[in-house]
Amino acid sequence: MIKIEKLSKNYGSVRAVKSISFDLSDGQVVGFLGANGAGKSTTLKIMTGYISPTSGNVYYNDYNIQDHTSIIQKDIGYLPELNPLYTEMIVHDYLKFISDIRGIPNDKFKSALHRVVEECGLNGVVHRTIGNCSKGYKQRIGLAAAMIHDPKILILDEPVTGLDPNQIVEIRQLIRKLGKEKIVLMSSHILQEIQATVDRIIIINEGSIVADGTSDELLSDSSGKTELLLEVTNAEENDISDMKATIPSIDIKSIQKENSSTSISINYVATSDPRADIFNYAVEKKWSILQMVSSKQNLEDIFRNLTSSGKD
Repeated sequence: MIKIEKLSKNYGSVRAVKSISFDLSDGQVVGFLGANGAGKSTTLKIMTGYISPTSGNVYYNDYNIQDHTSIIQKDIGYLPELNPLYTEMIVHDYLKFISDIRGIPNDKFKSALHRVVEECGLNGVVHRTIGNCSKGYKQRIGLAAAMIHDPKILILDEPVTGLDPNQIVEIRQLIRKLGKEKIVLMSSHILQEIQATVDRIIIINEGSIVADGTSDELLSDSSGKTELLLEVTNAEENDISDMKATIPSIDIKSIQKENSSTSISINYVATSDPRADIFNYAVEKKWSILQMVSSKQNLEDIFRNLTSSGKD
């Protein structure tokens, strides 16, 4: 169990993180989203003990990150956004080096190495110099280093950066598997990847938490509307206006005439579907329907709406 309590971080007059609070439970994969400069990486660095907060604290069960940093860090695996690697080292030697830092006994290193090599797909590069590995493999090596000591908590800042689509699917499956037995907190700018991987999404904007829930909850807690584009011919303006009175569940957002056709943008609550009523109304008014296309709001729409004021 992790509890973030009224966490703030100031850099001079700049308030990077503004008194945020949230909890993380065991066996959960949580996506942490935010535009560049939103306070995302700063929060992750505080959670790992890399930097200190200005106020507030992070609690791991009975310990807090300010007073028990070294104890907590033993249970954390951290992959920062800028993956720090010694590129002149061989992959095997680098992982042994990290293993020694983590205090893994020599007699347990072999099994630990085998575990992360298999899970991260490093079989083909174990004896290769890191500098000669592709960007995707370097990202996997960083992930392996974060996992070598089998931590209870994994904090991953942009873990799929530089991976090709097949590698992303493999890492997604690994993260979801790890999430069954660990707390996994990951950030990513690939919103589709977050939606496909995590159990819960937290969005931070300008240092404050602006959303927290499952992707379905975030979608339903937003406008909750589906947009419908209706294109018809032979439509009189008064008949279009009367459509709202006949079908109360819809809102007419805009009407645009183009040559002989009229485009009507309609919003309706996602839990209702007025398309059959709209069709019957059009038939009654002798409209010819050229198209009727609906589109639900997606996670990218939610993210943009909540972070549109953020600055890179």
